[in-house]
Amino acid sequence: MKKIIVIYSRIALLYLFVISYNPLLAQHTLKIQVTGIPSLHKEDAVYVAGNFNGWNPVNPAYELKRKDGKLELIIPALKDEVCEFKFTRGGWDKVACTASGADVGNNIVKLIADTTLTYSIEAWKDDFGVVEKKHTASVNVGLMDSAFFIPQLNRSRRIWIYLPPSYQSSKKHYPVLYMHDGQNIFDHYTSGFGEWGVDECLDSIMENGRNECIVIGIDNGPKRLNEYNPFNNERFGTGEGKAYAAFVVETLKPFVDGHYRTLKDRTNTIIAGSSMGGLISYYTQLAYPAVFGKAGVFSPAFWTAPGITAATDSLAKTANGKFFFYMGGLEGDEYMNDMYEVMQQLGTRSSALIYSVTDPGGSHNEDAWRKWFPEFFRFIMADWTNYVIKTEEN
Repeated sequence: MKKIIVIYSRIALLYLFVISYNPLLAQHTLKIQVTGIPSLHKEDAVYVAGNFNGWNPVNPAYELKRKDGKLELIIPALKDEVCEFKFTRGGWDKVACTASGADVGNNIVKLIADTTLTYSIEAWKDDFGVVEKKHTASVNVGLMDSAFFIPQLNRSRRIWIYLPPSYQSSKKHYPVLYMHDGQNIFDHYTSGFGEWGVDECLDSIMENGRNECIVIGIDNGPKRLNEYNPFNNERFGTGEGKAYAAFVVETLKPFVDGHYRTLKDRTNTIIAGSSMGGLISYYTQLAYPAVFGKAGVFSPAFWTAPGITAATDSLAKTANGKFFFYMGGLEGDEYMNDMYEVMQQLGTRSSALIYSVTDPGGSHNEDAWRKWFPEFFRFIMADWTNYVIKTEEN
């Protein structure tokens, strides 16, 4: 007899065919004004980077213009949603911070009407230097390569590796989790706005040699919006995601399998990421079901990928692994609906096991992804043989 297990967390739901979609969202204008800026770099261009423009820190369309002694940007036709954004001077190393140099959270506003917001910028991060940040990576994290070549894209990238505590003292072979935005996975020193704490999580969750896993962190690059998108985007340009996915499958995985003791089969090969990294993780498992059997899709930027629905429609029939989806309630209804639409399509057209977490208080940031990474990891590492899943809301 098959066992039946109910999965839920405080605010987590397991979705198979549950959908809530409302495309008729109102559109509003957001006016952002900055009345105070630091004297240093006073004449530099200032940009807004947010969830409405792919978090691009140097998009000319989102540069604030000087008007009547202040900086101003008007963003028309934003849908009825939660907007999150930061101010930069053209790069994440030049982001706004507190007067003491500390990081600040996203500016957040729920749009229900045309809105004007006024801000004052205290300081810029690059005026304090990176020496104030501390390394937080555990002793189990190392650098696999500082410039690993990506032949599919003719560029190089830093690659991190986490080896389980038992790796050096055993002859075991381990599952492998591939993650994007490697700067933000293990070490606060290299991260832009905090880290996932994957190493600390795994150090604590791997008890008595169980659920041990190798983690590969692939740094992002300056063309992240293109590199992690399998499809062309009118705003961001040519998508390079198919070539990037091919790199992970055809170049990086064979190298890792050839140099470390890994379990090479699809059941033990996992891929995960957030935002654009969530998009490319979903696509890669969908496109390579014989290679990847599990995916972590955190806050996926499906809105940047016009072809993701058609890809799901054509590829889902071969998807029979596990998919973990996360979205924060503060990320906005439009992005939530985008994820639910893809989930429903995947659930209808495949035999995949889909676990979806919706956190009403969750945002689009590393703190949220760090919070839900343990839930994702337990799900993908659990043995689901002879289990049937049902849904329970609480």
